[in-house]
Amino acid sequence: MNAIIVSALLGVVMMFSGIITTKRSSITYTATISLLVLLVANLLNTYGIWEVHVNTHGMLQFDKFGMFFNSIAITATLIYVILSGKDIEKTGIHVSEYYALIFFVLCGVSILTSFNGLLMLFIGIEILSIPLYILTGADKRNLKSNEASLKYFLMGSFSTGIMLMGIALIYGATGSFALGVLHDAPAAGLPVKASFIEVAGILLLFASMCFKVSAAPFHFWTPDVYDGAPSVFTSFMATIVKSAGFIAFIRLFESNTQALGPTWKILLSFVIIATLLIGNITAVFQQSVKRMLAYSSIAQAGFMLFALYSNNDLAKEGILLYAVAYSLATIGIFAILIKMKDYTFDGYNGLAKSEPVLAFTNTIFLLSLAGIPLTAGFFAKYYMLASVVKAGGSLWLVVVAVVFAAISVYYYFRLIQAMYFKEGDAETTGISNRFKNSLLVLAVLIILFGVFPSLVLNSFYF
Repeated sequence: MNAIIVSALLGVVMMFSGIITTKRSSITYTATISLLVLLVANLLNTYGIWEVHVNTHGMLQFDKFGMFFNSIAITATLIYVILSGKDIEKTGIHVSEYYALIFFVLCGVSILTSFNGLLMLFIGIEILSIPLYILTGADKRNLKSNEASLKYFLMGSFSTGIMLMGIALIYGATGSFALGVLHDAPAAGLPVKASFIEVAGILLLFASMCFKVSAAPFHFWTPDVYDGAPSVFTSFMATIVKSAGFIAFIRLFESNTQALGPTWKILLSFVIIATLLIGNITAVFQQSVKRMLAYSSIAQAGFMLFALYSNNDLAKEGILLYAVAYSLATIGIFAILIKMKDYTFDGYNGLAKSEPVLAFTNTIFLLSLAGIPLTAGFFAKYYMLASVVKAGGSLWLVVVAVVFAAISVYYYFRLIQAMYFKEGDAETTGISNRFKNSLLVLAVLIILFGVFPSLVLNSFYF
């Protein structure tokens, strides 16, 4: 509860900080300190030291898994602000409002990691999504940003309508908004009997959640929205927000799949393969690095869906490690991308000569996304695939995932090739020593978690 209350209050504080001072750097410092306060408040709640007590009447359920992910999301946001705070200041004149919206998004994230009913799921999704519609269109002078915001709003509203229809059907069939109504039946020795209406409701919820995490075939909005939104906010959307969507996905369906029976695994296998296929194959043919990263995020979603497929302890550990590895690497890549004057692959030609630190750290981030050993991304992918094996899943699905992971190496190494092996004069702007040092620290963290993943996972248990 600490994360929900404190993030909402700090969002209001950030709104009024724009009245107190017009100095943009001061607003960024305020946001940084506020994120530290939020992180401390969540950690106090996680380890039972101090908690804001609110009677939620069972609509929220706070467990170690959800609160630990909150810490990951808040820490990733803190790193994001440290790296890209100067770029947020350059996006527009409403800097304090941008940070306020980010805190409101974190409030939505905190609800999605602890909801215990379909109504709270809907509220969490909306609190998360509405600020993102605004942030996507923050660059009002850019027509692509305006178009992306409108497209995201329309598609998001449509998917929310599908979610509400699914919730209505489930309520009509069960008379309850609680999770796991059917899940309780086998434990009580009762047979699982699902009506057509309830199955239809579950499928509608599944479709709407696939949209939120950009899983195929509901991925079509992602490339245009990510490409059109200001790059500094695309970084936030593609990492913290996407990871939170998967946590909500897992909480929703870990106890609501009995109604679908064997069909559930077949349906999910189709979605995983389609997501990996579309994300990886389409990324190969992109000429814009930003658009390539958009399709890459779809491919990464395919791997994260394995946590939903396996639904065991190893999958939960894996999704937490994946959230850390994917968020840190993607935040770093976008932080460098924002500094580039040309977003195409050719724009990176010769970057290793002009900015060796940027090229080196970018290489580490790309290797992590590709799942190369000694980076955090390797163990993240390993845990996902190992969870499928432990769950007794189909080995052919693991083989297919490994093949697509190998394909992803091509477009990641294509960017590395441009930086190190192609002649050119990559143009950058606003590179400071502080920025370079921050990137180096981030790269060290990715390697550290790649060699010692227990540093992340032990924190979950102890």
